[in-house]
Amino acid sequence: MGQSTTFLRLENRLRRQVGQAIADYAMIRAGDRVLVAVSGGKDSYTLLTLLRQLQRRAPLDFVLRAVHLDQRQPGFPTDIIRRYLEEESIPHDIIAQDTYGVVARVIPEGRNRCGLCSRLRRGALYRWAREEGYNVLALGHHQDDILETFLLNLFHGGRLAAMPPKLLSDDGQTLVIRPLAYCTESEIARYARARRFPIVPCKVCGSQDRLERQALKQLLASWRREHPERVASIGTALGRIVPSHLLDRNLWDFAGLGASLSAPTSAELAETGTGNR
Repeated sequence: MGQSTTFLRLENRLRRQVGQAIADYAMIRAGDRVLVAVSGGKDSYTLLTLLRQLQRRAPLDFVLRAVHLDQRQPGFPTDIIRRYLEEESIPHDIIAQDTYGVVARVIPEGRNRCGLCSRLRRGALYRWAREEGYNVLALGHHQDDILETFLLNLFHGGRLAAMPPKLLSDDGQTLVIRPLAYCTESEIARYARARRFPIVPCKVCGSQDRLERQALKQLLASWRREHPERVASIGTALGRIVPSHLLDRNLWDFAGLGASLSAPTSAELAETGTGNR
């Protein structure tokens, strides 16, 4: 891997974005035990690499460990991931759970299996983190994932929601963080190519054409080419919500707004000369 000026600028920018996201959302504190989910894709390799760099530079101490979930997918080359982690001297665990068999049994081939697969995978990682004493789980979702999810919910789900950069698992035992929240997929892909990560594509649902998300991915790509400020503006808007200017009655007390005001009496209107208007 060449240490060109272009590469170093890219790495510094990505590391700075990860550090900023961690600071903005208080993702990691002193003494945290952080588990990084490594799938074999470009995003998780990038996340793990940048977090290791930040760990060496950070003014606070935290534990960092990688974990790969072997989903028992036939032919999946788990050894490639294991070999990389060993060669890089990265503390890690390879855990196994047949989530692939569950997904294949429940959802027919040709249907989108991503939703169930993701839930089963997260559940397995949450349990492992809890049992092994890790209070933080770091996932490799990036800015494009967040924007695509927002647009999917907007266009197809009828709600304003995205992926939060930080959340608490349903059982309240694990803090889930997404330190790549400010990083774009295109720059992560460039970084992964430069680093020559041993990418292992997921084929659990890779053979299915996820039409809606693919369409939105293409839409975001076209906006970045033709109107780059538009994508940046959407990302900024997700962090600048104005509840009073939306229509959610659960989020804003529209019924109580103005309830303390009373209409002026006829005499008061007559005094101001507005009674006939």
